[in-house]
Amino acid sequence: MIHETSAGIILYRQLKEHREYLLLHYPGGHFDFPKGHIEKDESEHEAAYRELQEETAIQKIVWIEGFRHKIHYFYHRVSERMSKDVIFFLARTTQKKVKISFEHKGYIWLPYEEALQQTTFETAKDILKKAENFLKRSEK
Repeated sequence: MIHETSAGIILYRQLKEHREYLLLHYPGGHFDFPKGHIEKDESEHEAAYRELQEETAIQKIVWIEGFRHKIHYFYHRVSERMSKDVIFFLARTTQKKVKISFEHKGYIWLPYEEALQQTTFETAKDILKKAENFLKRSEK
């Protein structure tokens, strides 16, 4: 079994009345966060930021310190079973415009409850819940 490690970002915009989270629409039909493979000699943060830029063209972010969570799952690539870890970070942006890459079908900014319903996988729902709870705790 091959093991991969990727990095991603839970990205949000703070509006007056609520936060909106960015979800990307993947060709398979699912909605998830920007993420991708960590390249050689690249830190987790560098990979997450590079993937965000490549997949959305968003460059202006502020890292939310203290948030780093890993998810693990299995999937099949062709006929091989893959094991994958994804390390997620949390960041804020003021940019609304997204220019998606060829890897995606679209994107959407949604308030927390709607984003939670729109995300496809339980691991994505779980990491979104952790991000929202982290932000709520830090607001106090």
